[in-house]
Amino acid sequence: MRHVDFSPLYRSTVGFDRLFNLLDNRGVAEQTPSYPPYNIERTGDNTYRITMAVAGFDEKELSIEAHAHVLTVKGEKGDTVSGGESEYLYRGIATRAFERRFQLADHVEVQSASLKNGLLHIDLLRNLPEAMKPRRIAIAAEAGDEAKTIEAQVSPQQIN
Repeated sequence: MRHVDFSPLYRSTVGFDRLFNLLDNRGVAEQTPSYPPYNIERTGDNTYRITMAVAGFDEKELSIEAHAHVLTVKGEKGDTVSGGESEYLYRGIATRAFERRFQLADHVEVQSASLKNGLLHIDLLRNLPEAMKPRRIAIAAEAGDEAKTIEAQVSPQQIN
Protein backbone atom coordinates (compact mmCIF):
# COMPACT_ATOMS: atom_id res chain seq x y z
CA MET A 1 0.00 0.00 0.00
CA ARG A 2 1.41 3.36 -1.01
CA HIS A 3 1.01 6.19 1.49
CA VAL A 4 2.07 9.08 -0.76
CA ASP A 5 0.38 10.08 -4.02
CA PHE A 6 2.97 11.53 -6.41
CA SER A 7 0.53 12.32 -9.23
CA PRO A 8 0.34 16.09 -8.47
CA LEU A 9 4.13 16.27 -8.76
CA TYR A 10 4.12 14.71 -12.23
CA ARG A 11 2.40 17.85 -13.55
CA SER A 12 5.02 20.29 -12.30
CA THR A 13 8.28 18.40 -12.80
CA VAL A 14 10.21 17.37 -15.87
CA GLY A 15 12.75 14.57 -15.93
CA PHE A 16 12.08 13.16 -12.45
CA ASP A 17 10.17 10.08 -13.63
CA ARG A 18 13.01 7.77 -12.61
CA LEU A 19 13.01 9.22 -9.09
CA PHE A 20 9.27 8.75 -8.66
CA ASN A 21 9.46 5.19 -9.99
CA LEU A 22 12.18 4.39 -7.46
CA LEU A 23 10.04 5.79 -4.65
CA ASP A 24 7.00 3.84 -5.83
CA ASN A 25 8.92 0.56 -6.06
CA ARG A 26 10.63 1.10 -2.70
CA GLY A 27 7.31 0.67 -0.89
CA VAL A 28 6.92 -2.97 -1.94
CA ALA A 29 8.30 -5.00 0.95
CA GLU A 30 7.95 -8.44 -0.61
CA GLN A 31 10.50 -7.70 -3.31
CA THR A 32 13.19 -6.56 -0.89
CA PRO A 33 15.55 -9.45 -0.08
CA SER A 34 17.11 -9.62 3.37
CA TYR A 35 20.10 -11.87 2.58
CA PRO A 36 22.96 -11.14 2.76
CA PRO A 37 23.01 -8.29 5.25
CA TYR A 38 24.90 -5.15 4.21
CA ASN A 39 25.97 -1.65 5.30
CA ILE A 40 26.28 1.49 3.19
CA GLU A 41 28.58 4.16 4.56
CA ARG A 42 29.93 7.50 3.41
CA THR A 43 33.70 7.49 3.72
CA GLY A 44 34.36 10.96 2.30
CA ASP A 45 32.73 13.84 0.44
CA ASN A 46 32.40 11.84 -2.78
CA THR A 47 33.27 8.30 -1.66
CA TYR A 48 31.05 5.51 -0.38
CA ARG A 49 31.48 1.91 0.73
CA ILE A 50 29.09 -1.02 0.60
CA THR A 51 30.00 -3.82 3.01
CA MET A 52 28.24 -7.18 2.66
CA ALA A 53 28.47 -10.15 5.03
CA VAL A 54 29.21 -13.11 2.74
CA ALA A 55 30.55 -15.70 5.17
CA GLY A 56 31.43 -18.98 3.50
CA PHE A 57 31.91 -17.51 -0.01
CA ASP A 58 35.28 -16.96 -1.66
CA GLU A 59 36.29 -14.70 -4.55
CA LYS A 60 35.52 -17.31 -7.21
CA GLU A 61 31.93 -17.72 -6.01
CA LEU A 62 31.11 -13.98 -6.04
CA SER A 63 30.55 -11.71 -9.02
CA ILE A 64 30.09 -7.93 -9.13
CA GLU A 65 28.65 -6.16 -12.15
CA ALA A 66 27.83 -2.47 -12.70
CA HIS A 67 25.54 -1.64 -15.62
CA ALA A 68 23.13 1.26 -16.31
CA HIS A 69 23.03 2.71 -12.77
CA VAL A 70 22.59 -0.73 -11.18
CA LEU A 71 25.24 -2.54 -9.16
CA THR A 72 24.56 -6.27 -8.98
CA VAL A 73 26.33 -8.58 -6.54
CA LYS A 74 25.77 -12.32 -7.05
CA GLY A 75 26.94 -15.22 -4.98
CA GLU A 76 26.63 -18.85 -5.95
CA LYS A 77 28.15 -21.55 -3.83
CA GLY A 78 29.90 -24.32 -5.75
CA ASP A 79 29.01 -27.95 -5.13
CA THR A 80 30.70 -29.11 -1.94
CA VAL A 81 31.48 -32.75 -1.76
CA SER A 82 31.61 -33.87 1.83
CA GLY A 83 32.95 -37.31 1.00
CA GLY A 84 30.95 -38.89 3.82
CA GLU A 85 33.38 -37.50 6.42
CA SER A 86 30.81 -35.55 8.43
CA GLU A 87 27.11 -35.10 8.87
CA TYR A 88 25.61 -31.72 9.73
CA LEU A 89 23.49 -31.72 12.86
CA TYR A 90 22.72 -28.01 12.44
CA ARG A 91 23.59 -25.79 9.49
CA GLY A 92 23.44 -22.11 10.47
CA ILE A 93 25.90 -20.68 7.95
CA ALA A 94 23.88 -19.88 4.85
CA THR A 95 25.30 -21.17 1.60
CA ARG A 96 22.34 -20.35 -0.61
CA ALA A 97 22.75 -18.39 -3.79
CA PHE A 98 21.88 -14.70 -3.69
CA GLU A 99 21.58 -11.67 -5.91
CA ARG A 100 21.55 -8.17 -4.42
CA ARG A 101 20.96 -5.05 -6.53
CA PHE A 102 21.83 -1.47 -5.62
CA GLN A 103 20.58 1.58 -7.53
CA LEU A 104 23.49 3.94 -8.19
CA ALA A 105 23.09 7.66 -8.69
CA ASP A 106 24.36 9.36 -11.82
CA HIS A 107 28.16 9.59 -12.08
CA VAL A 108 28.81 6.97 -9.35
CA GLU A 109 31.51 4.50 -10.34
CA VAL A 110 32.79 1.32 -8.71
CA GLN A 111 36.41 1.89 -7.71
CA SER A 112 37.41 -1.44 -6.16
CA ALA A 113 36.20 -4.52 -4.33
CA SER A 114 37.89 -6.66 -1.70
CA LEU A 115 36.99 -9.70 0.40
CA LYS A 116 38.39 -9.98 3.92
CA ASN A 117 37.20 -11.96 6.94
CA GLY A 118 33.89 -12.85 5.27
CA LEU A 119 33.09 -9.22 4.43
CA LEU A 120 32.88 -7.99 0.85
CA HIS A 121 33.85 -4.31 0.59
CA ILE A 122 32.86 -2.37 -2.55
CA ASP A 123 34.26 1.16 -2.79
CA LEU A 124 32.33 3.70 -4.85
CA LEU A 125 33.27 7.16 -6.12
CA ARG A 126 30.94 9.94 -7.26
CA ASN A 127 32.84 11.58 -10.11
CA LEU A 128 31.05 14.72 -11.29
CA PRO A 129 32.12 16.09 -14.68
CA GLU A 130 33.55 19.60 -14.71
CA ALA A 131 30.43 20.92 -16.45
CA MET A 132 28.25 19.81 -13.52
CA LYS A 133 30.46 21.12 -10.71
CA PRO A 134 29.43 24.42 -9.14
CA ARG A 135 31.44 27.37 -10.39
CA ARG A 136 31.81 30.94 -9.23
CA ILE A 137 30.66 33.61 -11.64
CA ALA A 138 32.40 36.97 -11.41
CA ILE A 139 30.25 40.07 -11.29
CA ALA A 140 31.62 42.85 -13.47
CA ALA A 141 30.71 46.51 -13.14
CA GLU A 142 29.15 48.11 -16.20
CA ALA A 143 30.92 51.01 -17.94
CA GLY A 144 28.14 53.42 -16.98
CA ASP A 145 28.66 52.72 -13.26
CA GLU A 146 32.13 54.31 -13.06
CA ALA A 147 32.67 57.20 -10.67
CA LYS A 148 31.68 60.39 -12.37
CA THR A 149 33.35 63.75 -11.99
CA ILE A 150 30.97 66.60 -11.38
CA GLU A 151 32.03 69.76 -13.11
CA ALA A 152 30.73 73.09 -11.92
CA GLN A 153 31.10 76.45 -13.39
CA VAL A 154 33.07 78.80 -11.26
CA SER A 155 32.14 82.44 -11.20
CA PRO A 156 34.94 85.02 -11.35
CA GLN A 157 34.02 86.16 -7.87
CA GLN A 158 34.75 82.71 -6.41
CA ILE A 159 38.26 82.67 -7.87
CA ASN A 160 39.42 85.75 -5.99
